[in-house]
Amino acid sequence: SALDEVAARKRLAQIDQTLRDRLRQVEGDREFLRHANVGGEAMAPEERERVNRIGTGYKWIDVSEGTADFLTDDEIKNLTISRGTLNNEEREKINHHIVATIKMLEALPWPKHLSHVPEYAGGHHERMDGKGYPRGLKREQMSVQARVMGIADIFEALTAKDRPYKRGKTLSESLKILGNFRLNGHIDPDLFDIFVRKKIYLRYAEQFLDPDQIDEVDESKIPGFAADPA
Repeated sequence: SALDEVAARKRLAQIDQTLRDRLRQVEGDREFLRHANVGGEAMAPEERERVNRIGTGYKWIDVSEGTADFLTDDEIKNLTISRGTLNNEEREKINHHIVATIKMLEALPWPKHLSHVPEYAGGHHERMDGKGYPRGLKREQMSVQARVMGIADIFEALTAKDRPYKRGKTLSESLKILGNFRLNGHIDPDLFDIFVRKKIYLRYAEQFLDPDQIDEVDESKIPGFAADPA
């Protein structure tokens, strides 16, 4: 009857709309996972929860083994790293490189004027608050040169454009991150202020960065930056 036909069309329209909504959700989740897979400086708790929800909510259907979660536990672990792109096991292995560096450098017969090279090179992962590695040194236990190396190493890593796992950040992005590091005791605050005030970042950028990385920097908005007292 006409009423049955109308009801059938209505059901089909509802099914079609439900399918369209579901496809939009799947596409949104797929795009989110693509973004999460690139990695970044930090991942918010709600983003980590979304990865878990996607990973266990969707299912693979295997004719021989039944159903399985869309993401494995290992994939979820690596997609939900709260800061940076390394999980705890990988970070421990990476951290060991500086220990190996120090041992190799200390074994070399440096001339007197280069005798402090192992300390300079070996201290670039230390923090001013003593929470760095490998020796947990504080600011007063480190030479100026080692503290300079710490800032230089981070700035180069942030702006580097040859890393396959990330894009090179712009000047304003990099200085914002370094400013937060200044505030949380990661880098030397006085040396960072000089780095900004003397525009050392710009001199480096003009030599080594792509033009699209050299954006306008509003130094007054850099976290923690102390403007020239004069």
